[in-house]
Amino acid sequence: MSIKVLVVDDSAVVRKIFSTELSRDSAIEVVGSAPDPYIARDKIVELKPDVLTLDIEMPRMDGLTFLRKLMKYYPLPTIVVSSLTPRGGDLAIEALDAGAVDVMCKPGASYSVGDMSIDLIEKIKAASQVKLTKKTADSTLTTPAKKLALSKTTNKVIAIGASTGGTQALQSILSVMPANSAGAVVVQHMPENFTRSFANRLNEICDLEVAEAKDGDSVVPGKVLIAPGNYHMMLNRSGANYFVRVAKGPLVNRHRPSVEVLFKSVAKYAGSNSIGVILTGMGADGAQGILEMKENGAYTIAQDEATSVVFGMPKEAIKLGGIDKVSPLDNIPNDILEHL
Repeated sequence: MSIKVLVVDDSAVVRKIFSTELSRDSAIEVVGSAPDPYIARDKIVELKPDVLTLDIEMPRMDGLTFLRKLMKYYPLPTIVVSSLTPRGGDLAIEALDAGAVDVMCKPGASYSVGDMSIDLIEKIKAASQVKLTKKTADSTLTTPAKKLALSKTTNKVIAIGASTGGTQALQSILSVMPANSAGAVVVQHMPENFTRSFANRLNEICDLEVAEAKDGDSVVPGKVLIAPGNYHMMLNRSGANYFVRVAKGPLVNRHRPSVEVLFKSVAKYAGSNSIGVILTGMGADGAQGILEMKENGAYTIAQDEATSVVFGMPKEAIKLGGIDKVSPLDNIPNDILEHL
């Protein structure tokens, strides 16, 4: 059965392009479009789409206000697609906090219609699998959970990879990690400019210091480095000191940053001094890399199916035999700390 999609955007040109590009995939049926949230509301009731694409800047009601209302009364997997500037990265985090499954940029100078179509189709397929509930739609980036304690620091590196649903999963883990935890490196599939706002948001609610990674940043206890959107991040080592390299490069598993790239570098330079965690997400990015980590002595954890928004990446890692322990999301911080 096809995935029914409703496109909501005030631009007739954008609605036409999205409809044409999405319809090229036989698994997707664009059942309609709407120029503003009021018309979208009526079409949602009439057409009952499986997934919504939503712009932010629209007449009569902005997309974020509509999204919050939608998640409260009629939860529907929603992908926000907007011409967000670097300043608008904060809006992207707000959209995720309001219940959006994912956020992406419209085509621009560095992002073609073809690239956008591939990404959007993949995100729509992932969104159609999301187990959306009122709890999922509630704000999760604003209420820190109970803190955990760690008696001493270690020389280990925590490497985490996530995709669809990962922003909430990462917040759930990092917000309870103590300030003296081992240094962490994170790849979350997220567009350029959004990762800085995401890192800043996490930094406000975590005891750990969280920052968007820059080339040459040291991986030290108490600090989390988030790979910048559109750049790969790799772990490296100088003597006993770990640091990251941030660089452009080809897409890996159709992603940049790629979890695979990070995990393979961690396997190489940290080996048994590392812990690998693969979280919710569509596809198989990171599965081979976390297997290499395990083969090089790392302790590896996968989020379980029941708590994953999309049980794709963890499932593939488990199938390859790269996982030591499968855990519910709430247990993962304890698993990490116990192993440390």
